[in-house]
Amino acid sequence: MASNNVMIVRHKLLEKLVALWKENQLVEKIDRVPLEFSPRRSQPVGRCCIHKERAVTKYKSLPLLGWDMSDETDELTPLSEYARQALDRRNKLKENILCVIDEACSSCVQVNYEVSNLCRGCVARSCYMNCPKGAVHFDKKTGQAHIDHDTCISCGICHKSCPYHAIVYIPVPCEEACPVKAISKDENNIEHIDESKCIYCGKCLNACPFGAIFEISQVFDVLEAIRRGEQVVAIPAPSVLGQFDATIDQVYGALKEVGFADVIEVAEGAMQTTSNEAHELLEKLEEGQKFMTTSCCPSYIELVNKHIPAMKPYVSGTGSPMYYASRIAKKKYPEAKVVFIGPCIAKRKEAQRDECVDYVMTFEELHSVFRGLGIELAQANPYKVAYESVCEAHGFAQAGGVAGAVKSYLGPKADGIKMLQFSDFNKKSIGQMRAWAKTGKVDAQFIEMMACEGGCVTGPSAYNDSVSGKRQLNQDLLKRTLKYENYKEE
Repeated sequence: MASNNVMIVRHKLLEKLVALWKENQLVEKIDRVPLEFSPRRSQPVGRCCIHKERAVTKYKSLPLLGWDMSDETDELTPLSEYARQALDRRNKLKENILCVIDEACSSCVQVNYEVSNLCRGCVARSCYMNCPKGAVHFDKKTGQAHIDHDTCISCGICHKSCPYHAIVYIPVPCEEACPVKAISKDENNIEHIDESKCIYCGKCLNACPFGAIFEISQVFDVLEAIRRGEQVVAIPAPSVLGQFDATIDQVYGALKEVGFADVIEVAEGAMQTTSNEAHELLEKLEEGQKFMTTSCCPSYIELVNKHIPAMKPYVSGTGSPMYYASRIAKKKYPEAKVVFIGPCIAKRKEAQRDECVDYVMTFEELHSVFRGLGIELAQANPYKVAYESVCEAHGFAQAGGVAGAVKSYLGPKADGIKMLQFSDFNKKSIGQMRAWAKTGKVDAQFIEMMACEGGCVTGPSAYNDSVSGKRQLNQDLLKRTLKYENYKEE
């Protein structure tokens, strides 16, 4: 469920565009959408006027159509032209995963430090004496300090020096949330994402209070492929169990209503990940390697490749569940387009490297597609997948699930192997990983790595809120009786 107004607006906008697509009116009517969202004499919330709101709605529509701000070369080009190009697009997807909406990114502080009214105008003037740029000045009447923001470099020395704690630190939410310093202001004071550093954890996307950060969507590429009569197969992630207020068979039935030719669970691929990773772990330990980490979290792989290359020797070479599930789908339907559906932004990057995955959709997007197409989950005809995966494979959706699956698969062979679950990547935990990579020492032989707190079910593009999602997932897992203890490999 959407947990703040930013997400609600994102959902409603995509839902509206999908509804227009369904009516074959996307190109004809999209130019009126900003006016409908901000009608004349409406009261804008958080912005100066309805004209600003309308501009923001226009530019937020671009990534939902698969474009970003850089695609606008002429400000007079209407949304309808971008919609027409999106519907005519054939596999020419953008390489960048995220984008910042310039018009929406304009309300955060330019400098991170401000003097509050707690300032006593003291004689010591530590803030002034220690400022390396001479940015602190004083009111001649009150003696209170103030900071010249044109000179300030946000070093924070004044903040540390003030004995009254009168100088406060004002964070920029997206910068504060990013664990790898991949987002910062450009020369126009607009946030810019450095994709050479970004690990696509999605923390910035949900941290921005103005909804200025968007994923580049592929929704209309998927819908157009279905409309053209192409065979399109959905491979939903295990965390789908915790997303929607319906049985999983009804969710899969709704996917069939959208027009997907078949549904193949990524949990089926997770079983191959489990068996391969389990055997690899035993081999590595037998060869004398001190520890091995999992490899199924694409944010972790991006983190290792871009920031902790010394960890590479310890990363499992086993493919992710998406990797194996997409090959199962391609083997069964060689001509089909394969669409991974999950809660993860980083999967978009993994899919770019995987020739068997054509498109990626998120659970947030899927909900908007259901709503836009008028599909009611509670009334969907249930669809049961052909292959039943073990409970542990579906457990990949939550923290501890991968390690738990490997342990269950190995059975008695796992005795004596210490397993560690590591989730919620932040500056502190990444520092811990750097230490492990440098020393090669850690108090465990198998480490499960997940970028999201609680695992994939709490991913940045999940639809359900984290608490409800985890509860719903666990309720479903409790009902599943097929487990490794009573499963025989074919």
